Amino acid sequence: MTVLYSVAGAVATLTLNRPDARNALNDAMCEDLRRVALGVDPSVRVVFVRANGPVFCAGADVKERAGMSVDQVRARRLKAFAAYHALESLPMPSVAVVQGAALGSGAEIAAACDFIVATPDAAFGTPEAMRGTVGATQRLPRVLGKRLAKDLMFTGRRLTAAEARAAGFVSRVVTGAELEHELANIAQSIAVASPEAIRYAKQCIDRGVELDPQAALGLELMAIEAQLASGKGMGKP
Repeated sequence: MTVLYSVAGAVATLTLNRPDARNALNDAMCEDLRRVALGVDPSVRVVFVRANGPVFCAGADVKERAGMSVDQVRARRLKAFAAYHALESLPMPSVAVVQGAALGSGAEIAAACDFIVATPDAAFGTPEAMRGTVGATQRLPRVLGKRLAKDLMFTGRRLTAAEARAAGFVSRVVTGAELEHELANIAQSIAVASPEAIRYAKQCIDRGVELDPQAALGLELMAIEAQLASGKGMGKP
């Protein structure tokens, strides 16, 4: 299994599991990541996306690609897009837990999650242009802004965890010693919130940023009306 799946209480963990290959994304991992993401138990309250080994994900498996035909490369790239989309479409919050480098496909996987918790040794980059390919051009500009995204893409520059935090890509930077405690606090905080309210909030934010302000407000009003119609949405005293 290139992606492991486990559940403890209300927390699911997806773990990239190709440590000998620096968790490089290959054809099998694309399929496994999509399958596992689509199969997450709907009763789960939060999903952590982690990796085995010292590297979160070194990017696409270029060694695998070297033996592929053009059609096979195209199909593999589409499988990656489907995997990112499945992760991004989870109805519950997803949190990327990044230790070590998250490059190319690794940055895409992290960006497909709702937010990122990183340790100080984390690094983020999009070396596709350096490798003669195109990719990772859509999610990162929406978070980092197009100028910083272009800087990373055109020069191969990597952001440190602190730089990624300052740029708004990473939400929290915590030491390795504090990491598990921080994740437990995140899971506990999410667990006490209304799962329905979180689901609506996630939908409103994800869809709303693609709309003009008036249409985005209409989306939130629809969510409010749906909650009120179900007898919820009055708020806790």
